[in-house]
Formats: sequence, structure tokens, C-alpha cells
Amino acid sequence: MIRVGSLLAAVVCLATQTSVASAAELKVYSTIGVQAAMEELAPAFEKQSGDKLVFTFNTAAALTKRIQAGEHADAMILTRQNLETLAKENKVSGHITPVASSGISVVVKSGAPKPDISTPDALKATLLKAKTIAYSNPAAGGASGVYVGKMIERMGLTDQLKDKIRHPPAGGNAAHLVASGEAELAIQQTPEVMSAKGVDLVGPLPGNLNNITHFAADVSTAPTAKSSAEAFMKFLTSPEAVKVFKARGLEPG
Repeated sequence: MIRVGSLLAAVVCLATQTSVASAAELKVYSTIGVQAAMEELAPAFEKQSGDKLVFTFNTAAALTKRIQAGEHADAMILTRQNLETLAKENKVSGHITPVASSGISVVVKSGAPKPDISTPDALKATLLKAKTIAYSNPAAGGASGVYVGKMIERMGLTDQLKDKIRHPPAGGNAAHLVASGEAELAIQQTPEVMSAKGVDLVGPLPGNLNNITHFAADVSTAPTAKSSAEAFMKFLTSPEAVKVFKARGLEPG
């Protein structure tokens, strides 16, 4: 009996060691546009797979530059445009998985009156009336910051608004400046502003002034654990992921 018990204990120990050894640690570079969704989904994937996800969040442009400079990530969730660029440079596999898309929305401090942004003219009047306006710094390369800067220029408001503009730190959330009282309203990717506390959603930019960013995923050309990285790609299109994306203000696919 003692010998049988010892044998069973050895088998259990070996199985445990094998399971631990087979578990992978995946380094994931992800745009902040899907950060809230990824933070919610990560525990579910880790529980299902036994693998661990280690995220680095920043703007898609900043992360793309880091990959181009030689940094390594097993998987990347960036804009589709960024991934197509990396695929041409042989940094990712090129088997790009569409994940979700997002528009741009406006928020104000919780409890504050919601301004009219229902039409382009109404938005223009609201921007002119606002004392301070926050959006991501275009120089940081964030998709919404670049777009909003160009939108203001197209509306002919650059000079009139220049002293009102406030930018969060690179990779930061413009909505946080509204919550802290540093800005009256913020304009940023919908899932990013929805994840912020202390603000109320006014709504999306009106009509053709809105801009849709398409987020996608791919694996490195040399992932540390290819099967685990590919399993993560499949997980991003699972019903569980779709449900979370929708709840976080993203349109799946």
C-alpha cells in the first residue's frame, strides 16, 4: 500500500509539474482603445488556457514604433492599419484577426449639463462655448487625438480653440481631465471615455464627423508559445469576448 501510495503521489506530482511547465506567459502589446475590455477578459482566458497574459498598454502608434525598434511581443492588438504596416515589415504573421471597432464620443463631468452635439453646427457651437476641451495629444500618435486635431482644423476652429485645449499624458485618458476638473469636456474613443469614472457620456460625434477606428490582432512572427498565442487570437472572437466588447462600447468584428 505504501508503494502504491508513493507511486500515485509521484504521478500527481509529475502531472502538476508538466502542467506548470506547459503554461505559457504571453507578452501582449495592446492599444488603450481596448484596455478596459482586455482587463476584463484576461482572467477568463487565463482560467481557460492556464496561460498568463502580460499586457503593455499604450497608443497603437507608440506600440508600433516600439515593435519596429526591436521590442518583442507575442501578440499585438493595434489598429488594423498599424498591423498591416508591421506585416509588411515581417514583424507579425500577417494573419490579422478583426477584433472590434470604435467611434469617438464626448463626455462631461458627472452631473454637469449635457451640451448639444446632435449636429455638426451644434458641436461647433458647443466647442466655441466650452472653456476647456480635452483630447489626446496628436503628437503622441493616438488615433482619436490625430483625428480630433484634424477635425478641429477642418471646422476652421484651430485658432479659436488653441488656448482651450488640454492634453492628457501620452497614453492617458482625456476623460480623466474632465473628472478632475481640468477640462469641461473631453473627446476620445468611446470605450476609453466609458471606462472613466466621474464623467457622463454626452454621445458620439454627429454624422460624418465621427470616425471609426478598426482594432485587430495578430501574433509575432516568432512568438514564445505559438499555440498559446494563436489560442488567444481565437479567444478574441469568442462569444464571451463579443459580449464584453459590446458592454465596453465597442462593435465586435
